[in-house]
Amino acid sequence: MPGFERERTAVMSISEEKEGKIGRIQPFDSSGVFRGEDGVLHYEGLHRSLVEMLRETAERVPDREAVVEVGGSALTYREYWDAAARVAGGLAAAGIERGDRVAIRLPNGVDWTVAFFGSLMAGAIVIPVNTRFAEPEIQYVLEDSQAKHVFMPGEALPAGDPFVLEDIGPADVAAIFYTSGTTGQPKGAMTTHENFLSNVETVLRSSFQGADEDVRMLISVPLFHVTGCNSQLLVTARLGVPSVILPAFNVKDFLKAVVDYRTDCVVGTPAIFWLAINQPDFRNLDVSHVRWAVYGGAPMPPEQVIQMMHDFPNARLGNGYGLTETSSVTTFLPHEYCEDHPETVGFAAPVSELRLETEGFEGGAGELLVRGPQVVAGYWRKEEATARTMVDGWLHTGDVATIDDDGFVSIVDRMKDMINRGGENVYSIEVENALALHPAVAEVSVVGVPDQMMGEKVGAVVVAREGMEVGGAELLDFVAERLADFKLPQYLVIQTEPLPRNPGGKIIKHEIRSGTEWGAELPRRKAKAAG
Repeated sequence: MPGFERERTAVMSISEEKEGKIGRIQPFDSSGVFRGEDGVLHYEGLHRSLVEMLRETAERVPDREAVVEVGGSALTYREYWDAAARVAGGLAAAGIERGDRVAIRLPNGVDWTVAFFGSLMAGAIVIPVNTRFAEPEIQYVLEDSQAKHVFMPGEALPAGDPFVLEDIGPADVAAIFYTSGTTGQPKGAMTTHENFLSNVETVLRSSFQGADEDVRMLISVPLFHVTGCNSQLLVTARLGVPSVILPAFNVKDFLKAVVDYRTDCVVGTPAIFWLAINQPDFRNLDVSHVRWAVYGGAPMPPEQVIQMMHDFPNARLGNGYGLTETSSVTTFLPHEYCEDHPETVGFAAPVSELRLETEGFEGGAGELLVRGPQVVAGYWRKEEATARTMVDGWLHTGDVATIDDDGFVSIVDRMKDMINRGGENVYSIEVENALALHPAVAEVSVVGVPDQMMGEKVGAVVVAREGMEVGGAELLDFVAERLADFKLPQYLVIQTEPLPRNPGGKIIKHEIRSGTEWGAELPRRKAKAAG
């Protein structure tokens, strides 16, 4: 639809503040996108449901491998469909009805995927349970979701006569993913079939641009997270290609699976890729077949980007940004821009409209708002939280961002992590990114340290890489070349033990604030270059 981009650009230029913002660079295919009566952009031609999507794939490539568990079983698409339909029949026989919640407590593997699709075929709403949660947290999820059935490790999947509910539609809630915040109880993000399907289409136009029926996807991240489920497992189900599933992450097993299974799509955090390429035997491995190496969760340092391009010579790199509330990918930095713009999360997806609420912020920054068909329907049984977060069709992400004229989006902070240093806003993630560029830094967290005069000062806790030493003066000199002087840490702790994280892998900043012995304040340094 060539005319669509002209229409969209006109709308944005007339009322950028109201409608959103796009940039000069539009790297993704935006054909077949239309604005619905709800005012939101949508993809044309999507399946009505994930069940319909899997049925079409199973009919098209019945004998192709669908899911392969490393060290375990494998299913073709015909077997995958039949197994899920029997699970649906077992659930129906047990009294599970349309809209009932069904929780999955299984580890990564074939059974997880069959339980997921079997629950959908029964018309149930899936609750993917974070297996890293402590038992009280798991019980909260089960009680809050009012789950009527729980798939448990070690127990056989329910089985019955094949059953598939036929009238599932795009607006039906398919799953509820519980977010793991650093404080408070998890909130359940109600994800509809259209949310899922829109993300699949976005991923095929961005993260895995050019993916075909020869793809083999390695899933090494948890399926209970939106990256593993929404942006990997469901993408392979749409394409009709194999998902090779690692039951638990270990860097040696990760690399062995890449080589042994000839997987050409790999996804991980920058830290995972750093571990991989720094294994002693990495240079002896043949990874020339890898065609996509996609990372997310944090920007990748420029030096690591260049190293990745050398170590995965035939791979397209890319950095994805998204939330549980956006069903995964919201923006994406394509390979062509990774080397020159590694600090960014790239461009808005074809159906993602972005807006900044800049009141109270400086330097063009503002809270990032998102509108699109991938934004979830709200929080389960939390109307007030939904009303606060989703206003007039726009999701308030809680992330502070900038968007330049070309459309590059940079995440500069979480709103609650912004440090107010005597009236100057210091975005903690900006300081963290600058410190993380030092080769001796493995992990870093920056928080506000209470100060009677300034209100807050900048404090940093750095975890040094194993076998490497670095001094505070060296780190401060390094950062002073990259940041303005008021952003430089005035308290710095270097340690070897890892930073505290919650079961979702997020750093628990309130523990760092309250539990760190900061010591004496460091002498002020003059920055060499303002950032």
